[in-house]
Amino acid sequence: MNDQILQEISEFCRQRGLAESTFGRRAVNDGKLANRLRNGGRITTDTLERIRNFMARNADAAPPRRRVLFDASPPTGLPMVRPPAPPVASGQTADDPQRNFRFFDNRQKYLLFVNTCSEKWEIAHRVGMELANIHPRPPAVRVFDAGVGDGTVLARVMRNMHDRFPTMPFYIVGKEISLEDIRLTLHKMADRFVEHPSTVLVLTNLAYSEAPWLAVKSLSAATSLVWKELAMDGNTAHSFEQQITALEPFLAENWKARVSPKSGNPVYERPVILVIYRNDHKFLLDQIVPKPGGTVADYDLVIASQPYRARASLEFKARRVLAPLARALGQGGRMIAIHSYGHDPGMEIIHKVWPNDNPFTHSRHDLLKEVKHELGAAGRDLNFNAYSDQRSLFRYEMHTLPSEISSSIGTSTLLAAWNAAIYVAQIEDDRLSDVNSDRRYIEATRDVLQSQGGLWFYDESFVISHRRE
Repeated sequence: MNDQILQEISEFCRQRGLAESTFGRRAVNDGKLANRLRNGGRITTDTLERIRNFMARNADAAPPRRRVLFDASPPTGLPMVRPPAPPVASGQTADDPQRNFRFFDNRQKYLLFVNTCSEKWEIAHRVGMELANIHPRPPAVRVFDAGVGDGTVLARVMRNMHDRFPTMPFYIVGKEISLEDIRLTLHKMADRFVEHPSTVLVLTNLAYSEAPWLAVKSLSAATSLVWKELAMDGNTAHSFEQQITALEPFLAENWKARVSPKSGNPVYERPVILVIYRNDHKFLLDQIVPKPGGTVADYDLVIASQPYRARASLEFKARRVLAPLARALGQGGRMIAIHSYGHDPGMEIIHKVWPNDNPFTHSRHDLLKEVKHELGAAGRDLNFNAYSDQRSLFRYEMHTLPSEISSSIGTSTLLAAWNAAIYVAQIEDDRLSDVNSDRRYIEATRDVLQSQGGLWFYDESFVISHRRE
């Protein structure tokens, strides 16, 4: 029953442009309705009737008009050039809401955060510390990135790997479901193939339980699997960049996702595996280039940087994300997991606006205990390393000039700081609409920046390592 009503709610929300929490509040005064149903919660027949009555009353209502902050229309007299509409796949209509699905609540929040804060740099530095503790075995150093994002962390780690292992071949697999992030990642890779020619880079949109092994579990997905191999010619970054850029049509056609009606999470429409290496090193890399149906995991290093939403359940984080990644470790391999910690000026801003909000409910100790329970006997060869706060926690900052934090802080700095705070705390858009109507958030942000002399955040890390023989 839960699956059926969840599917109806998800479809209604997509068509009306509503967040599920907004739907829950308007329909039955319960913003967590959808989440409770996904976690097995029960509802009365009266509540079910109220849900369906709400959907029936609003079936023909126009989608809510979005608040416009800036008028982006062209000047009068200039023609507006619109990009051609993307092709409609078989079985879809042009107004299918799933075709326009975005992977982040707000893409601009993500890009602004990445470019104004040093989190990616600090994560790459923390991951680099683990390279001193791994023990690669022939034929390659094997690395799995469980959430490539825009590729900043992976590119920095690859530079560090070349400095530490300059003559060893690299086998690197990155999981990412977002087409936009795959594009950003690929644009950073041309130089990596010049500095370290014996590199095999694999990018995939498979799930956590599939990606380390490059193998899908369902028969229907296996029949639609797209496996593409690019052996790049030449030996310059320019020629590699041209060949990587030529992948754009392939990515646009195949790297698609939809919303799962059961979980509400993005899932791939078609499984894709993209393998890239240099053609002049094909002979050397023959034992490293993966083949369909014949891939093993056994990773020396697994990077799990922010691989789950902070507000996800403890069971989901352990069962669906961390446990499968731990199973992919080879002997002597190490998985470093990193997530937001809170207890910083960023959360101080959030608490000035939402005093009781706490998105970071699961500590590294909770997660390690749950992963150990989930793995059972399979975890006997693993070490679960929580470490002390001094080693586990690390800080990153929002980039500001020394003169920016003064008695008068510019609006752009305040907006960047507010954006970073709500992005890290994962505040939903429907909650923001109530706050953006006044200046409470601006004043809260200014107060914290002036009292702290800037803005910074804490991340928490822990390591699961596989014992050596």
